[in-house]
Amino acid sequence: MNTNERLQRLLKERGWSMYRLSLQSGLSQATLANIFRRNTIPSIATLEAICTGFGITLAQFFAEGEMVEMTPDLKELFDCWVCLTVEQKAAALQMLKAMSHEN
Repeated sequence: MNTNERLQRLLKERGWSMYRLSLQSGLSQATLANIFRRNTIPSIATLEAICTGFGITLAQFFAEGEMVEMTPDLKELFDCWVCLTVEQKAAALQMLKAMSHEN
């Protein structure tokens, strides 16, 4: 899938207009319209802004398969997770599994 197809798919999945993406990404509607109309590949900086607007990383944008949206809560959890030792990660995972089985 090419970049523009991926952008169109993300817009469609979210039910977003280019205007909404413009607001979320901080890019002008003209910039986004040019990308779609001219079928051009956006610069890395522009694509990063678009990904930020969608709440995903560049890696998620280019990943094949299902992606997980990086919400502020998930980012906070991830930032804490990467600082843990292997033992702490095992304990945290065990605790999370136990809590999810309680519901």
